[in-house]
Formats: sequence, structure tokens, C-alpha cells
Amino acid sequence: MVVGVDEAGKGPVLGPMVAAAVRADPDALPADVDDSKRVAPARREEMATRLRGDPEIRVGVGVVGVGRIDDPATDMNSLTVAAQAEAAAAVADAGDRLTVDAGDVDAARFGRRVREAVADTGTEVTVTAEHRADESYPVVGAASVVAKVERDARVASLADRHDADVGSGYPSDPTTRAFLREYVRAHGDLPDGARRSWSTCDDLLAAAEQSALGDF
Repeated sequence: MVVGVDEAGKGPVLGPMVAAAVRADPDALPADVDDSKRVAPARREEMATRLRGDPEIRVGVGVVGVGRIDDPATDMNSLTVAAQAEAAAAVADAGDRLTVDAGDVDAARFGRRVREAVADTGTEVTVTAEHRADESYPVVGAASVVAKVERDARVASLADRHDADVGSGYPSDPTTRAFLREYVRAHGDLPDGARRSWSTCDDLLAAAEQSALGDF
């Protein structure tokens, strides 16, 4: 059995960050599993459903909401460690070797922090952290797919709550920016699910204030 861990959603301006861990026999993984960015959306959905539905595969998820992301007392590296450790602790057995996608420029440091965080839950594991591990290890790719599908579902839920197309949630997405701009124009504040600490949100609120909602 091998364990892979990855996360999705470190950079978006909308929605949570989601980490996933997959514990499986490598032979039980889909043959076309890969980094989620290299798997078509429909296939990602199918793959995540298969992984979650296989009784021989364990899947764990860790979610970091926007409230924790906006907390000035923390940082994204620490939150990524926490999310990956939460997901890993849900599936790992003592003595397991985890391969995780490094969320820090110092991969060894990131791996050590994940190992210590999992140990704090009572499970001693070995952790190897590598950059782009989701491209090199199928089990990490599987975790990447699960994390992406779970995050996408939460963004879709956010769109349903606001009855609007919110896009992908990334600052570079014109649909996301348009949604935020129109929401601030209509309500004078950011919507539920927005990361207030992100510069995109600061810019929108500043523009709204300066224009007094006139030319904004």
C-alpha cells in the first residue's frame, strides 16, 4: 500500500483550499491517473468517484476555509501543512510511507512538518516531499484529482448560494473577477466565500469606496 497527498486551491480568491490523501495498492489505481491539471474535468469526476467507491482504497480530505486563510496569524505554507496532515491522518496507518506534493520551496522542510503534524494525531509515518510529485507518482496524482474535484464541488456550491456563475475562483479568471465586481457593486461588500486578505479583494473594495459606487 502507498499513500499520496496533495492539495488544490492555494491561490484562488474564492473558496477553500482542499487537501486529499489516497492510500491504495498501486495496481488498484486508474491507469490514466495523473496530475489533476492534466486530466479532463469529466474524467476527473469519474476517477474521483471510482477512488472513493473502491473498498480497498482509503480517501481522506482536509479543508481549510476562508476564515482560516484570512487569519493574519497564519500563512499559506502552514495551512497547507495542516490540510495535508489532516487528510493523511484520516487514511494512514502507523509505519506508512507518505509521498506528498511539497507546498514549500524547501521540500524537505515541508515533509518534516507534515510528518510532525501527522504524528501529533497519534500516527507515526515516514514522509517524502517532492515538488510536482503529482506528476511523478500515480498515488499523488490520485490525491490531486480527489482534491480538485472536492474543491470544484465546493465552488459550485458557492455559485448555487449566490445564484451566479462565479467561475473557477482564481483571480486570473475574468468570470470570477466579474462576479466579485458585480457583487461589491450591488452589496458594498464581498460575498461569502471570498478571501478578504487577497489583493484582488482589497482592490475591489478600494475601487468601490473611491468611486462611491458611481463609476465602479
